[in-house]
Amino acid sequence: MYSNPNYGSGLHHSHSISSNRGYQSSPSPYPNQTGYGYSPGPPPGADPQLWQWFTAVDTDRSGSISVSELQAALVNGNWSRFDLDTVKMLMNIFDTDRSGTIGFAEFSGLWKYISDWQGVFRHFDRDRSGSIDGHELAEALRSFGYSLAPSLLTLIEQKYASGSSTGYGPPPGITFDRFVRACVAVKTLTEAFQRADTDRDGWVTINYEEFMKIVLNAP
Repeated sequence: MYSNPNYGSGLHHSHSISSNRGYQSSPSPYPNQTGYGYSPGPPPGADPQLWQWFTAVDTDRSGSISVSELQAALVNGNWSRFDLDTVKMLMNIFDTDRSGTIGFAEFSGLWKYISDWQGVFRHFDRDRSGSIDGHELAEALRSFGYSLAPSLLTLIEQKYASGSSTGYGPPPGITFDRFVRACVAVKTLTEAFQRADTDRDGWVTINYEEFMKIVLNAP
């Protein structure tokens, strides 16, 4: 996996940062700290910078981060806020104790996950547009081992495109947040199909309830 934690997205903050075609330049990915005064100290062995980011996102000083706080903090390279469904997916992955919020340890895992995906996004955004087009998406999915038919790739591109298509010309590109959700959805659905395809012939027989469970568990 390609990793570059300064690419593609970051934590929203009040300072203006120069960008180049949707890419952040020398980002400081956390909110303005002025007047924060968060009292509890970091856990033993915690990365001080990561703790600073965590306390910046935890705006209500509860000691944990909610869906709304996380969405307010995360932005794409074009400064658009993360899609709510993507934020909920991230919370679902890293809220290991199912509390509805994430603590510092869970946030640490989430931050590394996002940083790793930023590197992947940058690698496949060949034209440095700040979004992924259909060709780049196909290349990324193939590198993960998913060789999908053109019709499926078109459906994925349309479903996760950032904004509505006018019906003329290519659909809008896929921003970082939606790119992550699209890749996770393909992985989740593929693995669910493979579990059902016990003889590995590419065909499965499932009942309605099993089908609905597969679809509803997808991001």
